[in-house]
Amino acid sequence: MGTLRFLNAGESHGPALTAIIEGLPSNLRISTEYINKELARRQSGYGRGGRMKIEKDKVEILSGLRFGYTLGSPLTLMIKNKDWENWTDVMSVEGNPVEKREVTNPRPGHADLSGGIKYGFSDLRNVLERASARETATRVAVGAVCKQLLEDIGIKIGSYVISIGNVSVESLIDDISLTDRFINAEQSEVRIPKPEMDDKFKEIIDKAKNDGESLGGVFEVFAVGVPVGLGSHVHWDRRLDGKIAQAMMSIQAIKGVEIGNGFKLSKVFGSEAHDEIFWDSNNGFYHKTNRAGGIEGGITNGEPIVVRAGMKPIPTLMKNKALKSVNIKTKEPFDAAKERSDVTAVPAAAVVGESMLAFVLAQAVVEKFGNDNWEEIKKRINDYRKYVKEF
Repeated sequence: MGTLRFLNAGESHGPALTAIIEGLPSNLRISTEYINKELARRQSGYGRGGRMKIEKDKVEILSGLRFGYTLGSPLTLMIKNKDWENWTDVMSVEGNPVEKREVTNPRPGHADLSGGIKYGFSDLRNVLERASARETATRVAVGAVCKQLLEDIGIKIGSYVISIGNVSVESLIDDISLTDRFINAEQSEVRIPKPEMDDKFKEIIDKAKNDGESLGGVFEVFAVGVPVGLGSHVHWDRRLDGKIAQAMMSIQAIKGVEIGNGFKLSKVFGSEAHDEIFWDSNNGFYHKTNRAGGIEGGITNGEPIVVRAGMKPIPTLMKNKALKSVNIKTKEPFDAAKERSDVTAVPAAAVVGESMLAFVLAQAVVEKFGNDNWEEIKKRINDYRKYVKEF
């Protein structure tokens, strides 16, 4: 079978968002309820804007699934935009353009100006509708499908927020396991591993909102139960850490990615940077530390994969903090501002990060153990795990 891949489509205020996943094996159990729960997680989080009150995302599966099991053919996912009914004249597929809601004022920090120049648009709505983070709803749906594949072979993925603005829990969670960090984060309004600190985070978010500001932050995504040997060292584009970094950087507003201890490793001696190798008859080869974040030489080493991503503040600000820009037609300066926007979307971005990691890992599983039939693939994986333990 071919490589697992997906293509998504749709505009922020268009009729719907869609995604097609190609390369899924047959006989994989898929639950739409599972996907909808993941979509709800993306829409949650303290500091979200008014759009989340309009959209309550639900997936419809249009092809590739029969009685809950994949057919081996492309799986088509659709998420309708409820706000479409308010935009039918502006976002019409056919007919003549209307001046209503035409966008000629490019917003700093967005793709508006560069996209408009690249594609030759005089109405920047043609750019912002697709560049919008609304698109990540389909990524979460795709990720939810991939999570179900991974969980069936014992790979679990989770995330949690480390910091928002200058408020951080990084130094307070060393003694909490990755799994418990995730469990705790699911009980937190800002998805931090220490829910008892929610009020401190909400305070800085509320202050930013009152000041017309926005906030970025840092989140971590992890995967446990990952076998040794996913990815490869033999070509630059097959290195798994490179694929993960690209997937994370593709999320809107992400400006930095680390795997394992990342940049911290550049500040210590070699004797403090690497993970020593041990062996015993029960575990086979293992490490007592995980500074590499589960990947060495572009290949998984059996330890948890840990990825950290830094998100910039959302560039759409309120009137009193508006950024300077220039109209593309009149060339006159203006203040870029908007009344409805998120203050911070770091908790939601963490959920999107989970989905992108899930896709990359599912792709790597299919690549290494690929077959047309999921039941046959699972048998190969079980046999391989026995081989690894006895190596």
